[in-house]
Amino acid sequence: MTAVIPADLIRAQIKAQQAAGAQGDFVAKVNAFVDELLIPIEKSFLQGSFKALKPELDRVRQEAKKRGLWAPWIPKAHGGLGLTLPEYAKVSAALGRSPLGHYALNCQAPDVGNMELLMSHGSEEQRARWLAPLVAGSIRSCFSMTEPEFAGSNPVWMETRAVRDCADYVITGHKWFTSAADGASFAIVMAVTNPDAKPHERASQIIVPMDAPGVTLVRNIPIMGDVGDDYASHGEMRYEKVRVPITNRLGAEGAGFALAQERLGPGRIHHCMRWIGICDRAIDLMCRHAASRMIAPGVPLGSKQAVQHMIAECRAETDAARLFVLDAAQQIEAKGAHEAAQGVWGEGGVGRSGSPCLGASWSSPQRHGGTEECERGLGARGGRRGPGRAGGGRSRAQRSSHASGGDDPRGGAGDGRIGRRRGCLRKRDDG
Repeated sequence: MTAVIPADLIRAQIKAQQAAGAQGDFVAKVNAFVDELLIPIEKSFLQGSFKALKPELDRVRQEAKKRGLWAPWIPKAHGGLGLTLPEYAKVSAALGRSPLGHYALNCQAPDVGNMELLMSHGSEEQRARWLAPLVAGSIRSCFSMTEPEFAGSNPVWMETRAVRDCADYVITGHKWFTSAADGASFAIVMAVTNPDAKPHERASQIIVPMDAPGVTLVRNIPIMGDVGDDYASHGEMRYEKVRVPITNRLGAEGAGFALAQERLGPGRIHHCMRWIGICDRAIDLMCRHAASRMIAPGVPLGSKQAVQHMIAECRAETDAARLFVLDAAQQIEAKGAHEAAQGVWGEGGVGRSGSPCLGASWSSPQRHGGTEECERGLGARGGRRGPGRAGGGRSRAQRSSHASGGDDPRGGAGDGRIGRRRGCLRKRDDG
């Protein structure tokens, strides 16, 4: 007997296939944008300063708007493209192939996380003053939480206070690794407002204009010797009796940590997929070099079975990680971050050690002929310029690269200079 497939199921399948095709077309447009406009100007950023590159980046951003690529993660009601989390995850991987990718489309941390907070918890006045220009790309912001006096691994332990004084908060505190503070228009500051409450109910998030009296950017903190500038920097901040209206608070008083967790949910998907994009770029460079580097007349490096094995293992591990993260994004989209947590972490999938990102980023320099060859390309630079070192343990590909010798004793291939601007071994306040 022939089975009859319900018409509504057929329509749903056709709709899903059409949506997948449209999503694939959009990701292809993003990849073309990265290849055509961003990769050619990376050298100026990697060897110069972000501020010097800003005029060119402004032109690139205008082109992103013309091509319909601007603010992909932001809902249409607020001026973005309204992609779902799984859809944007694929875009984030495509943008991650360049250290300029997310900035070019206005979906860079910490701004994208701050936009999310303003959309979900901001008042109409806050959205008009801060969210609208953020989405337009006319201003930037920062997130100020970590303090030098206390362990960043224990965020509830902080000294910054916001004391009520009539209709105002008076904020006093010391922060650092406030990413992109240099040139930002405002900071979202985590400060203790209820010191006698339970630990996770003590702090609130408060919008502080960077030009308010008492706000001081003490310095841009050197990362591997490079202080960076503008968006590509991490600031040390002082808040000395800074007075802002109570209406600058986001959400309820004492809800700072709840908001921070809400902000971090999608942000972790964004960061994971960006690292997978870095892996894709590293693997591409690795394959190109293996195919073109001759180790004897007519004998390319890639003809060696050990090299083929390492490349294949990096590709398999990276694609496995991609599927893990996309599955997590699907669960968060369908169930919400809290409900999805058990499924995502309970199976040990995304959180396990043995990062494929490290496998690819360590194998690629070795296949490029060691540190000297690697200094010429982005393969050595991407790992240091990104949001931080990924993962914990070593993959087999990484162990193989260590066994082959030539790894840099400082913890990565290259001369140290080329990766400083965006890399950071400490926790950053970027979401």
